Amino acid sequence: MNIDRLAVNTIRVLSAEAVQKANSGHPGLPLGAAPMAYTLWSRIMKHNPENPNWINRDRFVLSAGHGSMLLYSLLHMFGYDLSMEEIKNFRQLGSQTPGHPEYGHTVGVETTTGPLGQGLANAVGMAMAEAHLASLFNTEERKIVDHYTYAIVGDGCMMEGITNEASSLAGTLGLSKLIVLYDSNNISIEGDTDLAFREDVGPRYEALGWDVQFVEDGNDLDVIEEAILNAKSNTEKPSFIEIKTRIGYGSAKEGQASAHGEPLGEENVAGLKSNLGWEHGEEFVVPEKVKSHMQSILAEKKAEESDWNKEYKLYKKENPELAAKFEAFINAEIPKGYLNSEEFYSFEKDMATRQSSEVVLNRIAEKMPQLFGGSADLAPSNKTVMKSYSSFSKEDYGGSNIHFGVREHAMASVSNGIALHGGLVPYCATFLIFSDYLKPAFRLSAIMNKQVIYVLTHDSIGVGEDGPTHQPIEQLSMLRATPNAVVFRPCDAKEVAASWAYALERKDGPTALALTRQTVRNLEETGKDALKGGYVLKDFGDKVDIIIISSGSEVSLAYDAAVELCKRGIGVRVVSMPSMEVFEAQSPEYKESVLPSDLDIRISVEAGATMPWYRYIGPKGVAIGIDRFGASAPGDQLFEEFELTVERVVKEAIKILE
Repeated sequence: MNIDRLAVNTIRVLSAEAVQKANSGHPGLPLGAAPMAYTLWSRIMKHNPENPNWINRDRFVLSAGHGSMLLYSLLHMFGYDLSMEEIKNFRQLGSQTPGHPEYGHTVGVETTTGPLGQGLANAVGMAMAEAHLASLFNTEERKIVDHYTYAIVGDGCMMEGITNEASSLAGTLGLSKLIVLYDSNNISIEGDTDLAFREDVGPRYEALGWDVQFVEDGNDLDVIEEAILNAKSNTEKPSFIEIKTRIGYGSAKEGQASAHGEPLGEENVAGLKSNLGWEHGEEFVVPEKVKSHMQSILAEKKAEESDWNKEYKLYKKENPELAAKFEAFINAEIPKGYLNSEEFYSFEKDMATRQSSEVVLNRIAEKMPQLFGGSADLAPSNKTVMKSYSSFSKEDYGGSNIHFGVREHAMASVSNGIALHGGLVPYCATFLIFSDYLKPAFRLSAIMNKQVIYVLTHDSIGVGEDGPTHQPIEQLSMLRATPNAVVFRPCDAKEVAASWAYALERKDGPTALALTRQTVRNLEETGKDALKGGYVLKDFGDKVDIIIISSGSEVSLAYDAAVELCKRGIGVRVVSMPSMEVFEAQSPEYKESVLPSDLDIRISVEAGATMPWYRYIGPKGVAIGIDRFGASAPGDQLFEEFELTVERVVKEAIKILE
């Protein structure tokens, strides 16, 4: 048996043994896709296990994340810091080999995958980041950003709508350094894909603007290598290589749906080894011949980074200013002094918070050119264009404004890919109501602790005439309920500035900015205290009888209600709560100073679902909000219709105090 075939079979056997030991997992994909993955990692990919974070490495995404043992076997065999003990502990509590690959948990894993299709969209984002950075920093003499993004996808990925969204964008952008390998085995969990998926995928990708190839034998390493090299020679289009495989190859379950998501069984693992000509009696063994072979491969991989380091040294000498800028991008430097300056918090007139966000974004863009983002075909409404920069396109990869098209799910997942690549700070934008479309990717931003800034405008019934389909009610609750996510709903321009400052400083998760369509009043008392999530905006009267807590456009309403109540001899504290999550992260002492426990007469006011506010108002409190869908009418009329008014707040306050 030649050494390449033995290495492929090692991947297969390790994967089957780990799934069997765990009595849980997906052996089918690793058994079928091992040849394409090994060919890619050994003969094509540029990576160095001794430095997994090398900026110019090729990226690899296993979009079909259920086949995680394929990736773990590769990482172990290729010398990454993943021990055989971890392979044996597959899917066990605390192991580095969880059921699906997790970014930041296992060395060498480039992204968290499992929700099918999102990995491919991540790969599109990585390829966009590479193209953008290459355009900004490469010179005619030195290409310091010059790498590919590879993804392995399965039939399930091809069925998900997000893959079509992301692939359409990739084709439009001509991302020629994106190469996708399609593990085409015609099997899904329920059986043959003919049950629900009969399309010819190759022509679909041709129509999307991709170069398409077909490999009939998924076990032919040389043909697979030739197809990948052909793909690399195409400099105009992304590449899609359909490779026909047999799920569960070599086992008694080959070609069967049962190979997808259940262990083979002890007897069938033994049969697999026999069918593969496996002559190593002990479990969890990498043959010495394979270990020696891998060492020679790894020496070549290490040399590739060494050559790049020499190239970069020359680049720094020839282009010191450009190199300094490149390192600022890679190190994610932000203008901290500016974000705390008086100029940053200075605004001359009242405006919608989406408009003040536009002002802030453009101020930041002048100081921080690593911003890279845009909108889902709503930039004129979301106000998310950086005016000093051009549009990112096939003709201009140096542009910083991304046009994602009407593709919210892909937009967010692509933004995750940009963040995962490194060197850029991504933002993406749509209406708050359409956060429903992007929620799965927003969740992965949070799981992966990645800095993606979500600009979500038209945040309430203030949208007006577009009606209930476009008026968010429950979306703020949904986003706030997401672990490790931070939601800001600023009340005016200064709170918008604070929201952006927080989002830029935060490196360990996504931040969502919920912004108004309608004009709001700039309040004298707002400012940097918004960075604490919640703060005392103003106390009205000599003593406080009641606390009114609010966010966003309703803060000015609460303020005006407090003025009226104060005229009636009622002392009121108005608390602006732009971010519940940030407020909850403050010290107990600070939170007590804002919301004293002995002041339990409270009202909350927000143009959305009341559910999140009960933690603050308690059993004696009143939550003023909207727990039904909206209506089509001018925004100011809707606030009257749903009784989000000064009169309502005053009435409820008097009633609760009686």
